[in-house]
Amino acid sequence: MLLSLSNVPRDYAWGSPTLLADLEGRAPAGGPEAEVWFGDHPGDPADVRGGGTLDAVTGGSLPYLLKLLAAASPLSIQVHPTIEQAKAGWAREAELGADDPNRNYRDDNHKPELIVALSERFESLSGLRPLTDTRRLLSALGGGKGVAELSSRLGADGDALRDTIGWLLSGDAQAVVDDVIASVRAAADAGSGEWATTLRAVAEIADAYQGDPGVVVALLMNHVVLQRGEGVFLRAGLLHAYISGLGVEIMAASDNVLRGGLTPKRIDVPELLSILDTTTGEVPVLRPAQIGAITEYAVPVTDFALSRVTLNGEAVSVDVSGPTMVLVTAGRVEVRGASGDAVAIPVGAAAFATPDEERLTLSGQGEAFIASPGESSAAG
Repeated sequence: MLLSLSNVPRDYAWGSPTLLADLEGRAPAGGPEAEVWFGDHPGDPADVRGGGTLDAVTGGSLPYLLKLLAAASPLSIQVHPTIEQAKAGWAREAELGADDPNRNYRDDNHKPELIVALSERFESLSGLRPLTDTRRLLSALGGGKGVAELSSRLGADGDALRDTIGWLLSGDAQAVVDDVIASVRAAADAGSGEWATTLRAVAEIADAYQGDPGVVVALLMNHVVLQRGEGVFLRAGLLHAYISGLGVEIMAASDNVLRGGLTPKRIDVPELLSILDTTTGEVPVLRPAQIGAITEYAVPVTDFALSRVTLNGEAVSVDVSGPTMVLVTAGRVEVRGASGDAVAIPVGAAAFATPDEERLTLSGQGEAFIASPGESSAAG
C-alpha cells in the first residue's frame, strides 16, 4: 500500500522564513519554518492524505524519523547518548513526569543522525577540533586575558576539553566568555588568514546569542561547510549544531538531546559531560558517488538507510525492505508500488510504502530521497 504524506512546518525560532517556501514554490508563511517531520513520532506524526496520521497506520513502530530542516540561525549545541546511556538515563528518571523540567531522557533509544545538504551551502559545527589546531586558532586571536585563560585550560593535564567545556558552561567563566567573544569579533573583522571563515561564522553565532558561553564552545568545534548533495553523519556523543541552510535529515526514532549552549533551555552540565565524547578530529564529509540514478549515503547504524534518486525522464526501480518513505525535493515525481498503486508526490511531501511493497518505481523528472530501515532492522 502507498500513502501520501504531508505535514505543517514547525515554527522554531531558528527556522528560515523562506527556505522551505522556496523549495515548495509557494509564498512564505510570514514566520520561521524550521522542520517538517515525516514519521510516526507522537510529537508530530505526519498527516495522511484522506485523513488520519501515520502513527495510526504504523502503531508508532518506525525506527527512523525523516525531516526537512531549514535553519536561518544556529540550533543549540547538543549531543545524543548511546543506547546503553539512554537506557540507563531512562531508568534513572523513571519516577519523573514526562514534562518534568529536570528530565533529560525522553525515551531509552539512541539518536544517530545524518544530514544531507539541499541548499548550495549548509553550515554546521560537527565534533571537536584537534587541540593543536585550536591552539593555532587561539593564537590568531591575539592577546587578551580571556584568550590566555582559555589557552591555559586547554593545555592542562587530563581531559582538558571536557574540563574546559564544563567550566565554560558552569556560569563561573562569564568574564572570560565575554573577553574571548570580543577577541573573536575583532579577529573576524581583521580577516585572520586561514581561520577567517571559521571566525566569521563564530562571530555571527555571537551576534545571535549575545554572551552565551556556547559561543566559546563553538570556537572549539569543527566548522563544516557542506555543498549540495554532501552529508555528515553524527554519532552518539559527538557535539554538534547546525548553523544555516536547508537539508534532509534522518535519525533514529528518539528525542534524547543533551544541550551544550546556544539555547535559553536548561543545560544539565554534569549529564552532558557524562555522555560527551571528547575524541577530537575532523568529522568526515560524505561525498558518495552517484551510480546510475542513485546515490547511497552509507551509515554505520541499522536504524535507517538513506539514498537519493535523480530522475531525468526514465523510470527508476528500487528494491525496498520494511516501511519506506520517498521524499520529493525537486521536480515532478510519481511513485508506483509493486501492487500497482501509484501516487504523484509534490515537492516537500512524501510517499509512504507499507512493508508489503517490496519494489518501488519512481518516474518523472526531479529528485527524491528514499528512507528505510537499515538492513538488520528491516530483516528484524
